[in-house]
Amino acid sequence: MKGQKGYAVAQAIHFERLPSLASVWRMLRRWRQLARERGQLARLNDAALKDLGLSRADALQEAERPFWDDPLKK
Repeated sequence: MKGQKGYAVAQAIHFERLPSLASVWRMLRRWRQLARERGQLARLNDAALKDLGLSRADALQEAERPFWDDPLKK
């Protein structure tokens, strides 16, 4: 068995380096939150964007970012 290919690779997996299920769940929730917020931002009218100090171009640029692109890295 030790002579078979893949034996050393199977031994090299360190399970403590894998993310926990809780951390994966938090990441998925954060991604969903980002997608929802960016969609809401894209739907705001010009008056609401002006109140936030954003232009339509700023809002669209943010809304086009992928959901996994987290500026806060939460």
